[in-house]
Amino acid sequence: MSKTAFVTGASSGIGEATVKRLMADGFTVFAGARRVERMAPLASAGATTLALDVTDDASIVNAMERIKAEAGRLDVLVNNAGYGAYGALEDVPLDEGRHQFEVNVFGLARLCQLVLPLMREQRSGRIINVSSMGGKISEPFGAWYHATKFAVEGLSDCLRMEVAPFGIDVVVIEPGAIRTEWAGISREGLLRASGASAYAPYAQRHAKMLAQADTTRFVSPPDVVAKAISRAVHAKRPRARYSPGAGAGPLLLLRWALPDRMFDRLMWLISQRAG
Repeated sequence: MSKTAFVTGASSGIGEATVKRLMADGFTVFAGARRVERMAPLASAGATTLALDVTDDASIVNAMERIKAEAGRLDVLVNNAGYGAYGALEDVPLDEGRHQFEVNVFGLARLCQLVLPLMREQRSGRIINVSSMGGKISEPFGAWYHATKFAVEGLSDCLRMEVAPFGIDVVVIEPGAIRTEWAGISREGLLRASGASAYAPYAQRHAKMLAQADTTRFVSPPDVVAKAISRAVHAKRPRARYSPGAGAGPLLLLRWALPDRMFDRLMWLISQRAG
């Protein structure tokens, strides 16, 4: 019997690559995103595409009801939907911060709530939460984004212990720099929030750094993350965390090794290097 997976944020980048990878692995894949039209190539390749807005509870419930009706089971949930709200904390409206949590944390948590009864009944399942190396490190102008990813890390650690007795695994993916739409969206938000504020000189240099970083050899393609997700899905006993992609390993090691103030200085230098 074919196993079934559900991938959110599947219209581009890591989500799209993960759908393709899991289909190649033999999974029946449901792909969810707001931009359904962007998923037409996935539908043509055999994925079932679903309209999904992770900030809308009815949308989440409808997607899960369709999966249960059509597949009757769910073996893998890949919580990938997310974005980066950038800007100095002083400048970013609280409504934007709340929306960042709605997308990156509460949508993820709601999907976990809805899939767990099905996985418990099966006595098996794997929840893959796409965090970031930003769930372990911090940088200037990313307070809201990093706060959500730190939250995903803690949520996943607690959930992993809670569901282990039911044969369910929870895995965190902590990508490094990946060539997706993420950097462009974050850069636009940063300039909109802080490009003309008291933080402007520093925010503008950080935005230039994001633009330059997106074109260097130190940025990995999305399939690097998709391959790590595939390994986590197929492993008999998956690791709690995988850190694929450019820069993830070295930066996480430095965060562990360096005192806080020294790491702050390093990240500030990286932030402002485009100046």
